[in-house]
Amino acid sequence: MLTEAIVPDARGDSELMSEDREPQIELSRADGKTVVRLSGAWTTRRARQLQSRIDAAFADVGRPDHLEFDLGNVVALDTVGAWMLVRRRDAFGEGVETSIVGASPAQAALLSHVNSVEAHPIERPAKLPWLLRPFDSLGHMSFNALDDLVTIHAVLGRTLAAVGATLAFRAPFRFAAVVNQFDLIALRAVPIVVLISVVVGAIITQQSILQLNNFGVAIYVVDLAAILMLREVGLLLAAIMIAGRSGSAITAELGSMRMREELDALSVMGVDPYQVLILPRMLALLIGLPFLAFIGALSGLAGAAIVALIYGGIPLDIFLDRLQGALNVRTLMVGLVKAPFMAVIIGLVAVNEGFKVAGSSESLGRHTTASVVRAIFLVIVADGLFAMFFAAIGF
Repeated sequence: MLTEAIVPDARGDSELMSEDREPQIELSRADGKTVVRLSGAWTTRRARQLQSRIDAAFADVGRPDHLEFDLGNVVALDTVGAWMLVRRRDAFGEGVETSIVGASPAQAALLSHVNSVEAHPIERPAKLPWLLRPFDSLGHMSFNALDDLVTIHAVLGRTLAAVGATLAFRAPFRFAAVVNQFDLIALRAVPIVVLISVVVGAIITQQSILQLNNFGVAIYVVDLAAILMLREVGLLLAAIMIAGRSGSAITAELGSMRMREELDALSVMGVDPYQVLILPRMLALLIGLPFLAFIGALSGLAGAAIVALIYGGIPLDIFLDRLQGALNVRTLMVGLVKAPFMAVIIGLVAVNEGFKVAGSSESLGRHTTASVVRAIFLVIVADGLFAMFFAAIGF
């Protein structure tokens, strides 16, 4: 191991300023002895300059019997400078008698230590055959997925413990924090959820009318829009928007706090981060996502009614009469039952990714992106599983 730079213990201001002196090297040879007189600063700041000076000075020098380094005029020497001198000496091979004169005690100690360090060859990672690389990537992905599964369950357990502590009056219920998070997660997302739901509802209706007109049953577009928006699309759109908007924000907030060691500071002060930070956000997601899913379903139906009127020639009163016949409590409940599960998925993924952020902005960006992608993927998978489950039980 190379040591850190050793600075002479007692130096005046003039010596500190002299560290800016350029390194110089002079060679003289007589009777098989080569004397290398060094001067200036031999430090990391001038590493490239040092290397070029050494290469130029020893370009035409053969293997000497005796090599003497004179450090009498060296004003600063650190590990890099010492290592370059040792490497130059080693380049002559074994059997060369070497001596050092004019070195301060610190410089001599540094040179002695660098000289005792053995160079280790760089071990490059084994390169897999290209046929095995997909399996290697698959193995790493599987391991990371299992690791995420374990850590997400750990987050879920800590969150449930925080809920239990609150219900047992062992920890205060932070109502103001829940209201604040509900405002950030749900209320401020209403405009974008309404807008995207209206657009998607209109597109689905327009494409449905095109197909149903072939059979002369365009009026059934109302039934189709009602079932789709309340059971699937309204909730999916709201969940995807929340995963992208609020899930990423939660990950970024927790990641930034982890980078600044604020989470560690909370723990040191005896404050449970799950009580203060995680529980309010999870409650806001549990309340906010069903609310947004309902708003999104109604907005999608509004877009469907507009397109049905303009594109399909279905008057609004007929649309509403047909809608009343198509809707029932079961259709509404299917969408609302799934919403809390998706809220938990989004929250757990966001919190888990936030806690995994290391101490760099690159890590923060990577985990924020992973939070959004994984949350959306899991939400869609969960919706598919719910669809199969409800179909199996005839609900």
